[in-house]
Amino acid sequence: MTNQSTTPAKPTHRLFLVTGKGKSANWTSIGAAWPNRDGEGFSLQYDALPLTGRIVMRAITERIEGGQQ
Repeated sequence: MTNQSTTPAKPTHRLFLVTGKGKSANWTSIGAAWPNRDGEGFSLQYDALPLTGRIVMRAITERIEGGQQ
């Protein structure tokens, strides 16, 4: 038996739906991402899955946590 915690770590990235272009683009947070233990990818958790627009994954920073991109 291992001594690993069952509580997931905080996500390292946020997922955003981006509609529009340039300064008029609208960014909506739609989920989060955690790196896999083997370092070969990410696990994604979506709060919403859009049918249109772009999905962008960004590292979490204080600026993003504060609600700005």
